[in-house]
Amino acid sequence: MLVFFKPNLAFLSVPKTGSTAYALALRKRADIAFTKGVKHMTVGKYHAKFAPFLKDTYGLTPERFAVIRDPIDHARSWYKYRSPQRMDPKASTCHGGVSFDEYVLDAISPRPSKAAGIGSQASFLSLEVGDVPVDHLFAYERQDLLQDFIEARFGHRVEPQPKNVSPKVEAVLSPDVEAAFRAARPADFALYDRVVAAGGVLREFHSS
Repeated sequence: MLVFFKPNLAFLSVPKTGSTAYALALRKRADIAFTKGVKHMTVGKYHAKFAPFLKDTYGLTPERFAVIRDPIDHARSWYKYRSPQRMDPKASTCHGGVSFDEYVLDAISPRPSKAAGIGSQASFLSLEVGDVPVDHLFAYERQDLLQDFIEARFGHRVEPQPKNVSPKVEAVLSPDVEAAFRAARPADFALYDRVVAAGGVLREFHSS
């Protein structure tokens, strides 16, 4: 997560949405930069702990921006990233070469394995269902809108270099498993659909 004082912005880094590439491209301009375990601070933690600190200490209430990805592509990116083609097959976070169907079913099970613990984008971005305190939420597929936004706020265009790129691994999802995924994660699909319906960026929230 990055905080920028002059443009009054906070970049919330959702895992597997290209956030690392943008963070690296913008880090030199950041006044506060979190890495490692705090790099992916959730909106809930930001709202409860860090936002009050920024306001009390610096008098700042930054506009928050983040990226959300199609939930199926998000899961597919995790699947490829944690494949034996990239990781040590003996690692606990490697899925060992299971099919994408098996991986998704593991991810939506009551107790996912470490490899399939991909989290929920809606949970990451929300305080509760429907309450998403992000001022500018971009669809991953609309990089043009995100880059236009950054250029307008920072005064220059950013061309992030690919980072943490997953290997090419076949990852076909069957209709039955897709239906099960949608049924298990309705909030993820609903939030992503809201962003797409808004033209690729959702700007319904206003900081108080």
